[in-house]
This record gives sequence, structure tokens and C-alpha cells, in this order.
Amino acid sequence: MGRVRSVVTRANQRLSVQLAAGLLAGATLISLLLGFFRDRLLNSAYLPNEAAGLHGYPAGIDAYTAAFTVPDFMFFILVSGALSVTFIPVFNQRLASGNKKSAWELSTSLLNFMAILTLITSLLIIIFAEPLIRYLIAPGFDESTTALAVSMTRVIAVNPFLFAIATVLASVQQAVGRFTFFAIAPVLYNIGIIIGLTVFTGGITIFGQQIFEGGIMGVALGVVLGSVLQLIVSTIGLIGLGFDYRFKIYWKNKGFRKVLGLLPIRSLDQGMDYLVGMVEINLASRMAEGTVRIYNQAVTLHMAPINLIGVAISTAAFPRMTERLGEGRTDLFKSELQAVLRVIVWLAMPVATITFFTRGYLVNFIKNGGDALMAGLLGTLAIAILFRSIYFIAARSFYAQQDAKTPLFISIFAIIVNIVFAVWFVMGLNMGPYGLGFAQSTVAILEVVVLLFIMNRRIGGLIDKPLINAVGRMASATAIMSVVCYTMVQLFQLQNVDNSFLATFPKFVLIVAVSIGTYLLLSRLFSLKEADPILARFRQLFFARVRQ
Repeated sequence: MGRVRSVVTRANQRLSVQLAAGLLAGATLISLLLGFFRDRLLNSAYLPNEAAGLHGYPAGIDAYTAAFTVPDFMFFILVSGALSVTFIPVFNQRLASGNKKSAWELSTSLLNFMAILTLITSLLIIIFAEPLIRYLIAPGFDESTTALAVSMTRVIAVNPFLFAIATVLASVQQAVGRFTFFAIAPVLYNIGIIIGLTVFTGGITIFGQQIFEGGIMGVALGVVLGSVLQLIVSTIGLIGLGFDYRFKIYWKNKGFRKVLGLLPIRSLDQGMDYLVGMVEINLASRMAEGTVRIYNQAVTLHMAPINLIGVAISTAAFPRMTERLGEGRTDLFKSELQAVLRVIVWLAMPVATITFFTRGYLVNFIKNGGDALMAGLLGTLAIAILFRSIYFIAARSFYAQQDAKTPLFISIFAIIVNIVFAVWFVMGLNMGPYGLGFAQSTVAILEVVVLLFIMNRRIGGLIDKPLINAVGRMASATAIMSVVCYTMVQLFQLQNVDNSFLATFPKFVLIVAVSIGTYLLLSRLFSLKEADPILARFRQLFFARVRQ
């Protein structure tokens, strides 16, 4: 046990913001690649493909997609980001004041409270799965699709409970600057689903007795397996941190009561945000079979760079920002927020542009032969990549100040506008699924602009001339790069024979490499300091031996 503790402790050392962001981005990239592989297997098996004679099971994959809605909704409401952004500032306050006993009482109380709450929630989902799917989530499904979605929902219903425990444990690790096992957990979740897709769909036999027939329900079992694996690795990450667990809820702990006071506001914010997804699935279920899955896949693709950039960087920066405010250093809080904003914009702006021009290639990665509708939907969501990436650090700047109400009110307004636009675009203007994408992008811009405007008024000088000037230079570099990217796409267009991953990937890599290379050189030319570490590393790797 001592050996294990030593290994885990070395692997889970406290990291700087830069290293933590790099680790999270790297782990997120691996998880995304596994997610793409998972989705490619799912889509190949169940989404019709002209090259394969249109064979598939679109109703089944739509049911699978819809089955996540209620469990994910409850997890996002009760736990998810609500927990981390409310728990970490309060927990760090206790540690900064030297009150470790109160900090551990807070964490153990929250763990037990969330476990009980989500266990009850999971049981309620199992009981009410049928009316929820039939009347709320997917009223456009036929009877067989509805029945399958209900069955899969009941299997996946255990996720809020398993995720809640894992998230509390991960939040403890984040609060003290330990990100290694937190970063690994999502990777194992995707591995579990892939096992379900490749093994469980063929049935499960033990000692010659078949205990499970298989089929697409096997994927749902894989989801549960992934959740269990994620919980296990999150638990391992606690080794060496001194976590003092007690099977008890310390109701009198002031930190615990403060977190409970903050949770409802942030939870409502999270729930309102996820409500948009529920409305989108409701609208998509009324369209052609497969539309639910196709739109979901477009959203997943546009979220990939958001998770790599916005989520990873803001997650790594958040504990440090709370520490600055805990020390009373508002000036350092503002300067670090500016620095993070610059990095996110510098990264997200060209990535959003490249995503737009290479949308056909990206879709081909997760669906053999591509899909015109999915690619078109991804195009409508491209602008949201930039603004959703900014959103995460913009919102966290308020949470670091222990202000959950302002983002909540803005989120409620944005979500109402999003739902109105979605219904209007889809049903009023007959834009079909494209209306969902345009509504998302429009509201993403609106929400970020309002958040940054208020934060700028609050701390003063956040959006100053140097920042505006830097963003202008980033936009100029991106504009020139977009011409290069478009030209490369025209030179290396997808052909009818480019149905496989191996045929598409080399073209995509070449287009991206030339585009990013151009952007880096332009960033250097425009004196954007964000490019310096990358260019320095490039020179070290490729020119160090020449100088020797």
C-alpha cells in the first residue's frame, strides 16, 4: 500500500496553471479522440450510409441519444459545474486560513449529501422514465423507439449517483491543484462505452449461460461501466491528499452551509442551460429519423475545441483566481483574468475558423462517408466555438467572487432567447435543424458580451486598450489565415472515394498544419506574445541540433 501511495503522490503533484492547462488539454484531447472513435463506431453501426446501401437503425441511435437527456439533466442541475465553482472557493478559503479540519468536514459532508440526493434522483428517473420520454423529451418518437429510449434511460439512470461521487472527489483534487487523476477520469469513461459497443452489443455469456442478449442496449451497459471506471480513478486520486472521510454530514459546518446556499443558484443556472438541449431534442424528434443523433453529433463536434480550450484553461485557472481574491489581490485577479482571456481568444478564434472550413472532413471522422446535414449544422455552430470558449472563464470570474446570481440572471435571459429563437427559426421560418444551430450561435455571442460588460464595470479596466488592440491583431491574423485555409480546402477537396478515416485524415492534417503555421507566423509578425512559447519550443525541437 505504501508503494501505491508513493506512486500516486508523485503522479498527482501540484501543478502550475500552465502545466495544469496543458495536462487537462492533453487528457481532453485523448478523451475526445476516443469519443470520436466511439461515435464513429456508433454511427457506422446505426446511422444510414449511402455507401453502405442505407442500412442502419436511426431510430435506435435516436433512442440512445435521447436516453441521456434526463440523467444528464439531473446531473448538471445537482452536481456538475455547480459543485466545482461553489465548492472550490469556499474550500480554498478554509485551507488559506489554516482550518484544515473545517475543509475536510466540508468535503465529507458534501460527498455524503450529494450521494444521498443523487441516489434518490436516480431511483425517481427509473420510476418515471416512461412519461418523461413519451411526453417531455421526445414526443415525436414512434412506439418502438419510445420503448427503447425508456429502457435505455433506466439503465443510464445510475449515472447521476456515480458521477456525483466522482465529481466531489475530483473537486477536492482541483481545489488543491491536483489535476492528474481528474484529467484521466473522462478517458476511462469513453473506454467503458467503447467496451459496451464492441463487446456487450454481442451479448454477455458467463459459464456457458447467456445473461444478456446484446444489441444496442449493450452500449447503455458500457455507459454504466465507464461511469464506474471514472469513479474508481477519481477515488485513487485522493491518495496522499490527507482526505479525512467520515460517514457523516456536518450540518453545523459554516463552509458546508455556505456551499448549500450557493448551490441552488448555480444549479438553476446549469439546469436552465441544459433546458435548451432538451428543447432541441424535442424539436428534432419531430423531424426525420436520425435528426436527433445528427444534430447531437454536430453539437459534440463543436464542443470538442471548446472543451480543449475554454474548459481546460478556465478549469486550470479557476483555483488560482480564487486564491488571488482570497488574498485580497484584486489587481492580480484582473491581470490573470486578462491573460487567460487573451490566450483563449488567441486559440479559439483560428480554431473556430478552421472548423468552419474543414467541417466536411471533421464529420467524416465520426461518420464514414460524411453527412451533408451534420456538416451544415457544424458550420452554423462554428462561431459559437469562440464565444462558448470565452464563456467559461467569463462565468468563472463571477464564481471566483462567490457571485452566482449574476451569471444565473444572464443565463436565464439567454436561455429564454435561445428557446424563442429555436422555436421561431425551426417552426416559424421553416429552417429545420439549421434553425437550432443559428439560435445557439446567436445566443452564445449575446451571453458573453453581457458577462464581460458587467465584469468590466465591476473591476474596472478589464477590457482596456491593450486587450482590444491584441484581439484586433488576432482577428487580422485569423482573417489572413482563413484565406489560406479556404485555398487549402479547395486544393485538397474531399472526393467521392474519400469515405474512410485514412483517406480523409492526411488531407485534414495538411490543411490544419498549413493554416496553423500561417497563424503562428502572423502572430509573431503582429507581436502577439501568446505565440512566443510555441515558437520557442518549435525552435528548440528543430533547430537546437543545427546550432550544436
